[in-house]
Amino acid sequence: MREEIGYIPVGEAELYVEDVGDLRAPPLLVLHGGPGGNAYALREGLGEYLQGFRTIYFDQRGSGRSLELPQDPRLFTVDALVEDTLALAEALGLERFHLLAHGFGALVALEVLRRYPGVEGVLLLGPWVNFPWLAARLAEAAELSPLPDPEANLKAALERAEPKALFDRLMFPTPHGRLEYEWVVEGSGILGPDAPALAFYQNGLWRLDYTPYLRPARRPVEVIVGEQDGTSYPYAEEVAERLSAGLQVLPGAGHYPWIDAPEAFEAALARALRALVGSPTGAGE
Repeated sequence: MREEIGYIPVGEAELYVEDVGDLRAPPLLVLHGGPGGNAYALREGLGEYLQGFRTIYFDQRGSGRSLELPQDPRLFTVDALVEDTLALAEALGLERFHLLAHGFGALVALEVLRRYPGVEGVLLLGPWVNFPWLAARLAEAAELSPLPDPEANLKAALERAEPKALFDRLMFPTPHGRLEYEWVVEGSGILGPDAPALAFYQNGLWRLDYTPYLRPARRPVEVIVGEQDGTSYPYAEEVAERLSAGLQVLPGAGHYPWIDAPEAFEAALARALRALVGSPTGAGE
């Protein structure tokens, strides 16, 4: 299989990129979660399902294996991530493409879709679009009653427990799933900087509710979410309804449904991909 790995400059940033698959196949840009994550776990978890695509995995600006940037709020905005995604597509010669986004990446994908007519479809996995809602879930994970102010919820929750412990309670329905994910992440050896998450916090990310911008899309959108994903479900139902998107809820699965319910996820992914682009060779069922 064709694979090109390297760094591509986009404005102030330099992105780590893995461009995989037949150049003639439908292009699919993958937007990882975060802010401050990386694409490693997505390629490890999804790569075998996406062999019918030209799949572009990349670490967002200042994150993962991409060039580190200073903790300057000006450098870490949704607009900047959108512009990076479009600049990367242009650098790769892609005028038209699909997007696959996980968690926080959904926010970027939906804004790219809203702005750029070359997006042909979007697949959202466990989307995060309402950060005050997520902050309230973190407060509940810390056994607190949510307050009206999202940053107060976040602060109070983090005074009770470490961020990882809180997110683990929401993301993983079983210890087995958490341990398998940790095994994958630890195997990568990637230690991303804290700058993206801290800068987005300074920029008011946890006060951002993107829901008012959700409208029926001009291109197909599909949503897959785990029923036990406390970071996304049941709010993902409203996301799908407002977008007039297809929705598949996977029982027993959390934020990483390919780990928790691999057979159900494979079938759901195949259905979603058919709804977006037909059925490229090797893409699921």
